[in-house]
Amino acid sequence: TEEPTTVSFDDINETDWFYENVKYVVENKLMNGVSDTEFAPNNTLTRAMLVTVLYRNAGEPEVTEAASFADVDADSWYANAVVWAEANGIVNGVSDTEFAPNANITREQIATIMYRYAQYNGDDVTAVADIEAYADAANVSDYAVDAMKYAVGSGLINGKTETTLNPQDNATRAEIATILKRFIEANAEVEEVVEETTEEVVEETTEETTEEVVEETTEETAE
Repeated sequence: TEEPTTVSFDDINETDWFYENVKYVVENKLMNGVSDTEFAPNNTLTRAMLVTVLYRNAGEPEVTEAASFADVDADSWYANAVVWAEANGIVNGVSDTEFAPNANITREQIATIMYRYAQYNGDDVTAVADIEAYADAANVSDYAVDAMKYAVGSGLINGKTETTLNPQDNATRAEIATILKRFIEANAEVEEVVEETTEEVVEETTEETTEEVVEETTEETAE
């Protein structure tokens, strides 16, 4: 039996608002510390980091192609993740030839990537919010509007304040840990409900079929 990963970083305390979220992603091997002693919760997240986390969550599917971007080295730690994410329509490059793996990722970019990842998973993306209620809704880029509506509506992303979304702000490692935990747990709950419903339907159908067979056999015997 594999030993569970423990969370014991010098810069993470149990009183931190993000403690349980960081604990979750570390224990589930979705994120690592930046060193053996530091998680760096307030450091910004890069594009390479996010696709790698999602790639891990997807079970690290095998990739056979090389990255199409000139700035993604085949030997880099994120190469397979970028190839997988691009092939499945989860990410695009910042241009036809560049992915910008080390660029900081913004809140609206995270919303967009999580939205596409949910679609890739076949998850329900119908929950939407009216983001026009936020004073800075106009700052959401056109390409990210639907994704941000989904992210807010599904509870993945909250406003930075009650009245602002701050879509262009860079996201931190603690924030993505929080978003990931919410995403995985929410969709796990949906899957559980679907499984329970399916089991109930199968059981009910089986009972009805059995009753019909018994009834038909009884009638034939009587005849």
